[in-house]
Amino acid sequence: MKKVLLVCGTGASSGFMAKNIRKAAKEKGKEVDVKARSDSELDEYIEEIDLLLVGPHLKYMLDDLKKEAKPYNVPVEIIPEDAYGTLDGEAVLQQIESLIEL
Repeated sequence: MKKVLLVCGTGASSGFMAKNIRKAAKEKGKEVDVKARSDSELDEYIEEIDLLLVGPHLKYMLDDLKKEAKPYNVPVEIIPEDAYGTLDGEAVLQQIESLIEL
């Protein structure tokens, strides 16, 4: 099972996003573990994840997050603003599938 971590400022909005991604994955029969946390908690999870998705409002942190994830070969991508704003779990699941094999 692939593990995906979503980060935002406090982990609150990404928590709703993660729930919707899990729901979309279940409907499609995809096995993916999606967690949402604050960006300050990344160190606790970076070694065990397959993908890091970042809330669009943290775009300014992208280079730093990529540097932190690089030694672990973890891809880092921004969640599209439209998908994040509408909490579109289906769209973000498609993004995940385009980045890692589920």
